[in-house]
Amino acid sequence: MTTTTRTETFHKPTFNAGPALIRLRDTLVKNVLPPVIILALLVGIWEMLCSSPTAALPPPSQVLSDTWELIVNPFYDYGGNDKGMGWQILASLERVAYGYLLAVVVGISLGVLVGQSTWALRGLDPVFQVLRTVPPLAWLPISLAGFQDSTPSAIFVIFITAIWPIIINTSVGVRNIPEDYRNVSRVIRLNGMEYFTRIMLPAAAPYIFSGLRIGVGLSWLAIVAAEMLIGGVGIGFFIWDAWNASMLSDIVLALIYVGIVGFILDRIVAFIGNRVTRGTTQS
Repeated sequence: MTTTTRTETFHKPTFNAGPALIRLRDTLVKNVLPPVIILALLVGIWEMLCSSPTAALPPPSQVLSDTWELIVNPFYDYGGNDKGMGWQILASLERVAYGYLLAVVVGISLGVLVGQSTWALRGLDPVFQVLRTVPPLAWLPISLAGFQDSTPSAIFVIFITAIWPIIINTSVGVRNIPEDYRNVSRVIRLNGMEYFTRIMLPAAAPYIFSGLRIGVGLSWLAIVAAEMLIGGVGIGFFIWDAWNASMLSDIVLALIYVGIVGFILDRIVAFIGNRVTRGTTQS
């Protein structure tokens, strides 16, 4: 009798990363790794150039040691203007929010009017082109004289700074709506609100959000400059107060925070714009 011996082969299980992990890896390599490398190089160069005792600016290591308490405790409050960096940024963001939202409402409304009406374009566009060239801080004395208070004056400066790119980009987007879209709206007899939500907004949304992104960047720039003059709690006044006290490390930290917050604001508006544009296109 013949015996047959059966051998079984056991395969070692292999790990499959999956599409999600592969996409995450590609995103990290393409989008995260390059700026991290460049940032590390810049910080290294900064450290080497400013490590000399005769250097006017502090190196990154000194900035970190000098401002460590501000970093780990951003929300301290010792009364008056002696507040942590977190409260300073939140105070500035509050002013930006009021002025920017007001500019969004008024700017889009005027942009639609100028884009829809030839008469409004001829009458208002020269005024807009003249006023938008006025530097933001030049409006501050007028606003202080009119409002007699620093907070509404700063909000007005934000408003008058952010409104021009919103108006101009919105009007360009409305004027560039294809005539076929307008004809279709007349055929199916859309009312004003239906035409705005179903025709005008999808067609002009990329232009509108381009203006909104420019506007939010200008708003953040303007509030930092305005707060240096009006005083009170805010990241701009914090920078000016640190300069008067010769605390250069605090200024460097504040500038880093200003840049990060400005980047986040731009990304938020861009994200909303992408969602709105995609949603209106799909609908």
